[in-house]
Amino acid sequence: MFSIYNLLKKHRRAVLFICDMVLWNISYYMSFSINKNNFTLNGEPEVFLWGLLVENICFTAVFLIFRLYDKLWRYADIEDFFYAGIGSLTANLAFMSCMMIIGNDENHLNLGSRIYITFALMSTFFVMMFRIVYRLNKILERRNLAGKAKKRLLIIGAGEGALSVLSELSKSPGNEYIPVCIVDDDKEKLHRRISGVKVAGTTFEIPEICRENDIEVILFTISQISVADKKRILDTCAKTHLEVKIIPNIYNLMTSGVPITSSIRQVEVEDLLGREPVVFDTEKYGSYLIGQTVLVTGGGGSIGSELCRQIARLKPKHLIILDIYENNAYEIQQELIRKHGSDLSFEVQIASIRDRSKLEHVFKTHDIDVVFHAAAHKHVPLMETNPEEAVKNNVFGTLKLAETADKYHVKNFVQISTDKAVNPTNIMGATKRICEMIIQMMDRRSKTNFVAVRFGNVLGSNGSVIPLFKEQIRTGGPVTVTHPDIIRYFMTIPEAVSLVLTAGSLAKGGEIFILDMGEPVKIRVLAENLIRLSGFKPYEDIKIEYTGLRPGEKLYEELLLNEEGITQTDNKKIHIGRPIDINNQTFFSNLAHLYSAAQRNDKERVERLIADTVPTFHHSVNDSVQTDFDEDDDDNDE
Repeated sequence: MFSIYNLLKKHRRAVLFICDMVLWNISYYMSFSINKNNFTLNGEPEVFLWGLLVENICFTAVFLIFRLYDKLWRYADIEDFFYAGIGSLTANLAFMSCMMIIGNDENHLNLGSRIYITFALMSTFFVMMFRIVYRLNKILERRNLAGKAKKRLLIIGAGEGALSVLSELSKSPGNEYIPVCIVDDDKEKLHRRISGVKVAGTTFEIPEICRENDIEVILFTISQISVADKKRILDTCAKTHLEVKIIPNIYNLMTSGVPITSSIRQVEVEDLLGREPVVFDTEKYGSYLIGQTVLVTGGGGSIGSELCRQIARLKPKHLIILDIYENNAYEIQQELIRKHGSDLSFEVQIASIRDRSKLEHVFKTHDIDVVFHAAAHKHVPLMETNPEEAVKNNVFGTLKLAETADKYHVKNFVQISTDKAVNPTNIMGATKRICEMIIQMMDRRSKTNFVAVRFGNVLGSNGSVIPLFKEQIRTGGPVTVTHPDIIRYFMTIPEAVSLVLTAGSLAKGGEIFILDMGEPVKIRVLAENLIRLSGFKPYEDIKIEYTGLRPGEKLYEELLLNEEGITQTDNKKIHIGRPIDINNQTFFSNLAHLYSAAQRNDKERVERLIADTVPTFHHSVNDSVQTDFDEDDDDNDE
């Protein structure tokens, strides 16, 4: 039996052709007999046989020309059935035309209009029904294969996305979902069906519909929707405590050829930000990078690697990726090779920004036009216990890089900063504030345009809270939050890079660019939503534990110092903080002392000197320390 099945499968086209031929001939015989009132064909066998011959020739020729046997009818859609119907009607027209040409009053081969019409209706009906039954049989077979093991699925959106998902689910026997119902806010679509699945209600009724239909998974398929509506719908989904998944962009997937079901992903926090994403306008802001030599420090990190991706699309003359961590640098190197091949001129330099001689070599051998400085120690708790390393890398790595860029006449230098630099309460934030001061100080004495870019937490970056929450949820919890009232500004990695690239184009020198990131988000609410949208109940299925604020951590972050004023740019999402006056002599003196203390790994003195350099630094450890200098602090070993 198995060998017969394989034989039929191997000769599928021939089998389909034979079945069609049987259906044509049955249709012809019935049409001829009904209209002649003679089912035995007595007296007219010659007329019948001539018609049978011409009919088979015409139908075979037309069906082969239409290539109906090249289609996989188990996966056929409406267009395929429509095409088959057109093919059948064309074959009937050809048959009728041929019979009328060869037929005349003497040979009586003209069958008559009633036979032609009856045959056209019957043959088209049988050809279509054969394919419909075949298609339905395959769908039922696939549903019976694993129907009991599939998760009951509710689809949000009764548009092209839903249709594509339903089509692919019906074609994929191994998929894990069985579509049960659809919801959509378009009243004209309510209670109608898409591929046999009913539009059961609106998005406002999602909790009730999920309960009534024993839904296990919710799939969001709407691409064209406002951020506010998307957040509202996802918040409603969170109330069901069911797993919620999403298709990123159905239209991009449909044109890319990537299987839609393979692109279904978990809802991410960026889906819940509740604001429109900031998009980098390449044509407007990216022209300054075309044909330029660009250096990205920390090019293997979260921000640095995305910078490299977006810069690569802008066709620079040469891209230099500098990073001390070779694994990350290797990953972005291989990615750029895969995506751009020989179209992109770039290289990877394994180096530390602390190494002035290596920096000199890189700048001397390349005529660098633009520097994006993303290399930094950024983990707040680690820098609290290693303040001297934060100073060596963040402060003096930045100073060496900036001085080298000035020496070799770089056009633009963009420093990546953080909202933690504003009224800092931790070592990392304070060192980044010193970096901002270095940038503004260097801009006053250099022809290079030095600017800084300040933004909040970056979703999905290395060491950020979101990957930690996801891993904690995956392992069953608990999810750890430092304080129930702690809030943060959030942005995505592409948004952060958009700001950095845009800042480079707007740079005139000395600015601190600030992104409008909307309303801040409570970390507790963020954790609760992630738990709900993963299909669990917070505090029941997955516990949330409050661990207390870490050393140097604030309940909320700020984007502006009190002394800084806001200046609007032509990009409504980007503002400029006014430069603050800095006494260069005092600042350089403090840096000299700070360098000496860091080189001696004197943590307490490093903290005191940071506090003296950054007046807005409010560190709990520094409340009772002295800020006087020892004599040997004047030594600068650089």
